[in-house]
Amino acid sequence: MPAPNIPVTDRPDPAYRRVVALTGTLFLSYLAVAMALPAVPVHVVQGLGLSNAFGGLTVGIAFLSTILTRNLAGARADRIGGKVCMRQGLVVYAAAGLICLLASWPQLPVAGAYAVLIVGRLLLGLGESLAMVGMISWAIGLMGHARSGKVMSLVGAGMYGAFAAGGPLGLALLDWVGFAGLMGVCTLLPLLGLAAIHPIPAVTPHAGQRESFWRIIGRIWRAGAAVGLQGVGFAALGAFFSLYFLSRGWPYAGLGLTFFGVGFVLVRLLCGHLPDRIGGTPVAIVSLAVEACGQYLLWLAPGPGWALAGALLTGLGCSMVFPAMGSDIVKRVPPHLRGTAVGGFAAFQDLAYGATGPLVGLLADSSGYAAVFLIGGLAATLGLGMAVSVHRMARAAVA
Repeated sequence: MPAPNIPVTDRPDPAYRRVVALTGTLFLSYLAVAMALPAVPVHVVQGLGLSNAFGGLTVGIAFLSTILTRNLAGARADRIGGKVCMRQGLVVYAAAGLICLLASWPQLPVAGAYAVLIVGRLLLGLGESLAMVGMISWAIGLMGHARSGKVMSLVGAGMYGAFAAGGPLGLALLDWVGFAGLMGVCTLLPLLGLAAIHPIPAVTPHAGQRESFWRIIGRIWRAGAAVGLQGVGFAALGAFFSLYFLSRGWPYAGLGLTFFGVGFVLVRLLCGHLPDRIGGTPVAIVSLAVEACGQYLLWLAPGPGWALAGALLTGLGCSMVFPAMGSDIVKRVPPHLRGTAVGGFAAFQDLAYGATGPLVGLLADSSGYAAVFLIGGLAATLGLGMAVSVHRMARAAVA
């Protein structure tokens, strides 16, 4: 009697496993960014004896460098391939950490130490561009553009996971081994990532006619504006949530980013496949509506419980906007322009993160902290309009 047919369980997708490994490497490299983020201004103010303005400049200049080098990173990913681009980014990360370590040399005068630190921070921004854009381009090449939404979701998980873990870890290392020790760790982590990606196969870059960066921006600016406007709410919450609670005498001021992070990770885990299944713009439209509700709830919150609910809603809403709109862009540009398009797209979010704090901080000085979240809600609402516009244009093009 013949044996019954027994279904064989599918083997895990090797491309997916490779992209998960790349996400782990991205997490390691972003730890070099996240751990330094709170520690660098502390070193500048307490270690070098400079003002808060100088401390803030060391943070902001890395974001500025990232924005200005997105075009370079995208073009290199398209020309030399995502693996080589990411590898170069990790090397630049390590160099940046080493230079920042040299800034702690006790024989340097204060001005010299600060100048060396600024150079290191500028290099860090370049490394971030090359590593992130290279990784996205490489991962999409491994998994195929039809699963670009899943790739974008994994990228975000690696980045925001690093930010969640890196802040407290960086301050703990600063207390334990000092600034030089922390920068030594930030130098080592990208080198570990470099070793981890070595066995993963490269993807041959696509040949094709190049286009100017600004022409590509002209294609994607609406989607980029939607993700940039989404970033206002996150940046406002990160910068002013604790101050908002303290100004009102509410408890649990430190739980804002915790509630945001829970919502963010939950949606990434449960809904990361949706942009590939139902399309990016429908996911972005719902997400921006949820974020707007969260920001408006923060603005009008009568007590801490309502405000924490607003932070949770903001995290639920912010989570899928970048991968949803990013997957839509990847599917609409030729493969040989994919890296440039991703670099330009990411620059919109970088700009939002860099500009929101100073601009809405001026509003908080004159109108109170609640007004910050009103601006976040209005920005998300405007982003919702942009996403609807992109959706309508895509449907019209199909028709």
